[in-house]
Amino acid sequence: MPKLYETKEKPKRAFLVSIFNGDPSDEPGARELQGLCQTLDLIIIAHEKIRLREKNPKFGIGSGKAEELSRKAEELEADLIVLNFNAGNFDASLTPSQQRNWEKLSSLPVVDRQELIIRIFADRANTREAELQVKLAELTYFLPRLTHKYIDLSRQRGGRYGTKGSGETKFETDRRKIEKRITLLEKEIEQVRKQRQMQRQQRQRSNIPVCAIVGYTNTGKSSLLNAFTGANVLVENKLFATLDAVTRRFQPAPGFHVLLTDTVGFIRDLPHSLIKAFRSTLEEAALADILLHVLDASDPDIESNYETTLSVLRELEAHELPTITLLNKIDLIQGEVLEGLLNRFPGSIAVSVKSGAGLDAVRERIVYHGSHEHS
Repeated sequence: MPKLYETKEKPKRAFLVSIFNGDPSDEPGARELQGLCQTLDLIIIAHEKIRLREKNPKFGIGSGKAEELSRKAEELEADLIVLNFNAGNFDASLTPSQQRNWEKLSSLPVVDRQELIIRIFADRANTREAELQVKLAELTYFLPRLTHKYIDLSRQRGGRYGTKGSGETKFETDRRKIEKRITLLEKEIEQVRKQRQMQRQQRQRSNIPVCAIVGYTNTGKSSLLNAFTGANVLVENKLFATLDAVTRRFQPAPGFHVLLTDTVGFIRDLPHSLIKAFRSTLEEAALADILLHVLDASDPDIESNYETTLSVLRELEAHELPTITLLNKIDLIQGEVLEGLLNRFPGSIAVSVKSGAGLDAVRERIVYHGSHEHS
């Protein structure tokens, strides 16, 4: 009888390192990093949280500490190291040279938070527009990293990323090919952007209010769209389940219609390449008449997530639009916690998209704002 071999690739074992400039603590940046890794189905074997004592251009931290972390990764039999230099208030990314130095030191692939997000987006892109936008962000990020030790983190896509190591590519030839591809992608995306603008103009001529659902990733935005419109948008308990702006007609009250748009979830310090690539999608929020800001009431980081969304809305110049704040997932919290959140976010509506609680109040508020915007 012939032998049977396991063909399904095993999940990668990740050693996480969060670097703070103050006292390490279990704060939003560290928890978010774990969520990003779990979305990519990585097995977190350890999460080291360290305080930055000295800046070193070679590794970003002291050479001694870098060597210590590399030894620990080897002892843990890690498949890769994930470095987060955005923990706490310290805002710095892993540069291409630092990434090469870390990989040479550890003999392992080393990725940062920005690469994790780009790879999640790559795995989630399902439409032509999203694929174009993500591919542009990928190539822009990887162009200065041609010697990076790639590792396949996307088991569903099956080898989306190359596995060639340092020295196996013709750098100048690859660089020219990538630069040419970037130029072509930018032209294609510009065409998509023009098409989206035409669609917006058609909607504006219909004189129907546009209501955009915004918020941090994984707060229940797509579930809300599905609940209100019967749309079949993918819903998963993972970060960035939705990348494409999906618009559906919605009737919150007899004879009154709005266009309800689900947008890509926001996240703290979204990589610049993704902001640029998803500009046309993010503009759906900026050009709306009303915003539905969905918060996860059960998330311990609700405060920082709220501020992150406001920051992105300010960048889009959408922060002064009429906004209805929803405290979603109230079925997962205690009464006194909800009372505190309602005090923290005055005027917000407590809802549970899962059970339907509070959704009638949301409909009434949409009608109120929609009527005033188009009166």
